[in-house]
Amino acid sequence: MAQPIVKYTLNKKGQTPEWINTSDSSFASQHGISGNKTGCIPKYESPQDTIYLGIASGDVDPDGTPDDYVGIITTKALLQSYITATGSTLQYKTTTPTVTGVQTSVTTGLSTAWGQAEYSGGLSTTTSTKYTASGVGTVATISASQVTKVVIATDTPTGISTATTDTPIVIDAASTLSGVSTSVGIVTTTGDGPETGITTTTTTTSTTSFTYTDVFSTSSTSTSETTTDGVTTRTDTVTTTETTKYETSYDYAAEATRLWNIYTTLNS
Repeated sequence: MAQPIVKYTLNKKGQTPEWINTSDSSFASQHGISGNKTGCIPKYESPQDTIYLGIASGDVDPDGTPDDYVGIITTKALLQSYITATGSTLQYKTTTPTVTGVQTSVTTGLSTAWGQAEYSGGLSTTTSTKYTASGVGTVATISASQVTKVVIATDTPTGISTATTDTPIVIDAASTLSGVSTSVGIVTTTGDGPETGITTTTTTTSTTSFTYTDVFSTSSTSTSETTTDGVTTRTDTVTTTETTKYETSYDYAAEATRLWNIYTTLNS
């Protein structure tokens, strides 16, 4: 009995079909992509609208297949072509976290100088020059947006009042602001009688789009003590590590080889 590579969807309950081999020696739920075409009536309805790659637990029945079966892939070349088409649509990238900066701060002093209610000296700190390095590829960036200003204007028969809320964006030097969009909402409220007039509330929301580099930092602290002639000296070392994510082109051939090797091993 052969176990072929197949394209499939979840079943109507939103579960992996029972006929998919989900053992550790197989693979399933790989390279999921929508089976529907933009602007067209959906061919697949939720929860069966995503097509995956996996290995079936048996041969395809020539007399008919279940509705969660989409197709079969019979050669490594077809497998690579399918993964390439999927990855091109979804814009696959290989992301590699790389340590790009390390800096240490060493604080030393007598143990009695630590934890003073009112610090009176006795501690000295030395900070190393930051070690920097570059990774392979281009620095990954993340696109985001944030509401940066909300203006509420209330127009009543006695005058107009406004309230403004500003929320500035704090971004690193390598980031860029890419545009501002505004939306306006108007609410009109009529008073109880003709003499009270009409109250109009206008809310203007400004949303700023921006990109920022995918960099994050972590810190760790180690403490050591030494005692000489009854005098204890304590040293705290804080190490700050900066990690940057770099993007390189996705290796479609290597991925096809990985999955094909699992398939051939399972069927040997």
